[in-house]
Amino acid sequence: MSLSNYSVAFIGLGNMGGPMAANLLKANAKVCVFDLVPQTVAELKTQGARAAASAEEAVKGADIVISMLPAGKHVQGLYLGDSERGTAGLIDVLEQNTLVIDSSTIDAATSILVGKTLAEKGIDFVDAPVSGGTAGAAAGTLTFIVGGDKSAYEKAHPLLSAMGKNIFHAGQNGAGQIAKICNNMLLSVLMVGTSEALQMAIDNGLDPKVMSDIMLQSSGRNWTLELYNPCPDVMPNVPSSNDYQGGFMVDLMRKDLGLALDTALKSHSSTPMGAMAQNLYNMHSMQGSGLRDFSSIFELFSAQHKKQ
Repeated sequence: MSLSNYSVAFIGLGNMGGPMAANLLKANAKVCVFDLVPQTVAELKTQGARAAASAEEAVKGADIVISMLPAGKHVQGLYLGDSERGTAGLIDVLEQNTLVIDSSTIDAATSILVGKTLAEKGIDFVDAPVSGGTAGAAAGTLTFIVGGDKSAYEKAHPLLSAMGKNIFHAGQNGAGQIAKICNNMLLSVLMVGTSEALQMAIDNGLDPKVMSDIMLQSSGRNWTLELYNPCPDVMPNVPSSNDYQGGFMVDLMRKDLGLALDTALKSHSSTPMGAMAQNLYNMHSMQGSGLRDFSSIFELFSAQHKKQ
């Protein structure tokens, strides 16, 4: 699919945003990029992107703006400004009928606020957080979970299809964020449960590869066993077989679990498994693993066993 008729501004070129912008370039979109790290901008420039010295410069002339930022305060500051710092937001720069796609994973309340405020200026907005990790970003196989009006979703679909394989419309603004954190809360629980089951098998003399194969053909089958085994050297080309480097950091999972538990508090939802997973990932991070892949939670169980 060619996106040659689309002029895109991409803001935020980290481990996820950089590969996503690269896939838009491969689809022939005209892409202008900005990031606070000059090296990431320079890398996309070598792939055909136009480099901007500021977010304001990046969005000039763009009919689509995509952002991938760390937290809600960054998204709100980018689009609505920061009164404490005296900085203006892109809302004062964007033209009417521009479509804003925010693929950050943030709290739903911020997405709703940004979407509502932009809409008052005639600017469409969708929250479109992603699932699939850095490998999915590079391969263009991400899952996008979109919140926003149906018309804005349909407008965003061609762009999202160039960066992902599965595109879902979850509902109105904020629904994409809610769906994403529900999914990641479940993922954390699955990763913890798979890790402790495999470690118990190892403690009792079983081969973790054999145990994984057994569970894959039994009722314990789940995504972590299929694609992201947490036990080292059981599965090739996953972080656990590369000293837990790359992938999705423990501290990012902590962030998502924080968003999930805050959401659960507001909706009076009962999430005891999510709370336990949050405690375990907090402990794991505090022991020095915050920058490692989240599947390294496996080591928390093996380390505790060795100390006993």
